[in-house]
Amino acid sequence: MRSRLGSCIADVRPRSLFPPRARKVDRGSIVGKGPHVRAWTTTDRFRMRAVPMPVIRLAILLFLLLGFGDSVSAKDAVGGVSAAKVAATTPNMDLVWALLAGPLVMFMQAGFALLETGLTRAKNAANTMAMNLTMYALAVLGFWALGFAFQMGGSGLDGFGSMIGLPFLGRSLGVCGLQGFLLAGKGDEPSVLALFLLQAVFLATAATIPTGALAERWRFASFVGFGLFISMFLYPVYACWVWGGGWLADLGASFGIGNGHVDFAGASVVHMTGGLSALAGAIVLGPRIGKFRRDRTARAIPGHNVPMVALGTFVLAFGWFGFNCGGAFRAHDVGLARVAVSTMLATASGCCSALVAMWLIYGKPDPTMACNGLLAGAVAISAGCAFVTPLSAVVIGLMAGLLVIGSILFVERVLCLDDPVGAVSVHGVGGAFGCLCVGLFADGRHGKGWNGVSGGPLGLFHGGDTGQLLANMIGVAVNILWVFPVAWLFFKVMDWTLGNRVSAQAEIVGLDVAEMGVAGYVQEDPIEVQRAGLEHLAEHGPGVPRKVGAPAADESRSRP
Repeated sequence: MRSRLGSCIADVRPRSLFPPRARKVDRGSIVGKGPHVRAWTTTDRFRMRAVPMPVIRLAILLFLLLGFGDSVSAKDAVGGVSAAKVAATTPNMDLVWALLAGPLVMFMQAGFALLETGLTRAKNAANTMAMNLTMYALAVLGFWALGFAFQMGGSGLDGFGSMIGLPFLGRSLGVCGLQGFLLAGKGDEPSVLALFLLQAVFLATAATIPTGALAERWRFASFVGFGLFISMFLYPVYACWVWGGGWLADLGASFGIGNGHVDFAGASVVHMTGGLSALAGAIVLGPRIGKFRRDRTARAIPGHNVPMVALGTFVLAFGWFGFNCGGAFRAHDVGLARVAVSTMLATASGCCSALVAMWLIYGKPDPTMACNGLLAGAVAISAGCAFVTPLSAVVIGLMAGLLVIGSILFVERVLCLDDPVGAVSVHGVGGAFGCLCVGLFADGRHGKGWNGVSGGPLGLFHGGDTGQLLANMIGVAVNILWVFPVAWLFFKVMDWTLGNRVSAQAEIVGLDVAEMGVAGYVQEDPIEVQRAGLEHLAEHGPGVPRKVGAPAADESRSRP
């Protein structure tokens, strides 16, 4: 995904393509020595005879041709096929992987829609769903028009080399790309299109986050303006600094600060950007009517559908495997296993820590807070999922699950901000924490060549110096200094012009009818249909008329 980085995984010596030939031995005995030799039994021997060895070799060859060719050396070429020809197929598999991971991330929009709708009131269900649906469309089109060029237009990928640079200490700091608007020219290359697909759904995730924090009071016209603004300008500029060859990525190669700002799958680029935008919007819009008492204490406004919240969390957890694993942009990277397992462990530990903490503090386990703990663990591990050990992933998830509880209580009780879904805490605070964890827990085994630095990211807890921690602290600070004030200024301008917030009457009645013109849930027929039914009974009785306007059939002859 990032143009300036190589594989995040160290080279792995290929296993032998063919195990030792089995010989007749007693069940349970072992033939040969070495890590690739398994226990061969008499049963195994006769099973192998059922499939001719040439067929097995051909199947292995086809498997290698489908994308794992660069793990085969020239000596391992089979059937006269050179390693170069095998490796030549891997770019195609990388494109296929992008086309698989992209829809997985896109499906996270369904998870956000379910989660946010379930945590809000029934009278706003259609509006909340509509915002999640519409944001996806706005984000994709805005990113296609301007955002992708600003983010990746100076990355050097397939001729993308036009970048705005600012001179600093004899070096040029990459600020913004200038090539690929409307995916014209080089933007129509297959690799660029695959990159656009992945980056567009990443952007859509960031843009969707504020819809939960500002739910039940956000005017739809202002929402549309924000969707275009974040997709065309706010998100792409910071993403360029980290993933598009910008100056935050160059902190390592140009200034010797670790490997530069390291964010594998978007803890800062995606989640902090979305969380801080949500914070700015919540400050400008203010709380929902009835949320706070006169003494500034908060009232509980429960969501209307907890099962929907849990289902949305499951959908997000499923899509997160595409979110994090898609960050490698390489289908043949064996490190994808580490990324996937780290994601799984962090989400599980985050869920458990939040659940247990609520149980101990309030005497009851809160399922909605457990969902937030799971998502906080997923956000926190996104920055370093390729660089930390499984044990570190568990620790990061545990800490994130506890941190999100404290943050939600702080935002509500101390800052007196209304965030119906906890988006500021889950994504903003969780994303910042995850970036700092890279500087603490990265083990240095993987990510060699990341951002043009020879070694992999190495954290303090694994013998590293403060360089990587400092680089990621700079990246977090820059995100705060860029996203929050720019987003706040946008919401203020919208407040002075179109207006950000619906009227009090619309908020009390519900945004489904006031903003969308359609109810999310229909409990009974409209009043006109009810009146028509009463008139029918008065005129025709309980029987069923044979045709419109005809007398009713005899009730005894009517079908039950």
